[in-house]
Amino acid sequence: MPKTTTNHYLSAHPAPPDTLASLLAGAGITINGNAPWDIQVYEESVYRDVLTKGSLGLGQAFIEGRWGCNRLDEFFHRVMRADLDEKMGGTARLKLLAEIIRHTLFNLQAPHRAYQVAQQHYDIGNDVFEAMLDSSMSYSCGYWQHAQTLEEAQRHKLDMICQKLDLQPGDRVLEIGCGWGGLAKHMTQHYGVQVLGITVSVEQQALARERCAGLPVDIQLKDYRELHGQFDKIVSVGMFEHVGQKNYETYFATAQRLLKDNGLFLLHTIGNHKTALHTDAWIDRYIFPNGKLPSASEITGAIEEKFLIEDWHNFGPDYDRTLMAWWDKFNRAWPELQFKYDESFYRMWKYYLMCCAGYFRARQGQLWQLVLSKRQSNRVYRSIRPQPVS
Repeated sequence: MPKTTTNHYLSAHPAPPDTLASLLAGAGITINGNAPWDIQVYEESVYRDVLTKGSLGLGQAFIEGRWGCNRLDEFFHRVMRADLDEKMGGTARLKLLAEIIRHTLFNLQAPHRAYQVAQQHYDIGNDVFEAMLDSSMSYSCGYWQHAQTLEEAQRHKLDMICQKLDLQPGDRVLEIGCGWGGLAKHMTQHYGVQVLGITVSVEQQALARERCAGLPVDIQLKDYRELHGQFDKIVSVGMFEHVGQKNYETYFATAQRLLKDNGLFLLHTIGNHKTALHTDAWIDRYIFPNGKLPSASEITGAIEEKFLIEDWHNFGPDYDRTLMAWWDKFNRAWPELQFKYDESFYRMWKYYLMCCAGYFRARQGQLWQLVLSKRQSNRVYRSIRPQPVS
């Protein structure tokens, strides 16, 4: 834990407004209580910010050290399980409505905005991600059914994807959102395929090219809407969350155009438990600008008449465990990282990982892998659920 730059931890706790105290009590949380998930408020301004800005104000106040919590993941689990975000009133509710209007009126993921998320998040520094992730640098949910470690969970996930795609030697594979090249490397080394991977991150492209050097892998800095050609298989892991509802039709139409008639398309994405017309304001501001988590109905509506669903696999609870493993690695690496990043970054990153863990633990968040095919396909598909790896 970095040294604090304030004396809030020694100050008296200001009294909370009855409205907030009552809301949190409904989730089993006591302000300035003794349970590990109870929040400790050090400045009265926290209450004002939460009441006027909602989740954005809560997160900003945490980054600034104005409140704390011993088990932030459990705090968020309880808040989201009780759907407190839907019960906020006053100015915070108006802010939420403003976010809904913004997402409704504007295409926040238009081509000219495609690279913003990379500039703000994925390009912050490869050292953070190398410290936090497994050796494959998989920045997506691991598959823990037969795994004991993060390394195993991510390796099992990569191989499960390859098996679900029925990869064959010589297949030409498109990876939409290739990250740092972990899946591309795995597919070529173990299944003898050729891969075109695209990313909107300069830092990811550079490291992915380095990690895949000498392999039949081409990593390009490109938006998916710019793609041409034909591919035997298409895979997209953890990228669909940046597409946006206004672009779902274009995204799936592009994949349909690029996939050979007998091919397979695997989509790996976070899914929301219901259709939401906005993104959490704090996540949008600090972590993933312009992001939008799809619901099941939004996906099915967008793929209708384009693809058939061969398989739909949900292992959302595995993301909770993945996020906590990432936090453990990041926290242990902080003594080295702190020479480049400040305390505010540490608190922001902790808040990000812990609120996401709570989101999946509360079952608001799902993790879906869909295997899609064209109606023209003549293959008979059998769903894959890997057995334990010896």
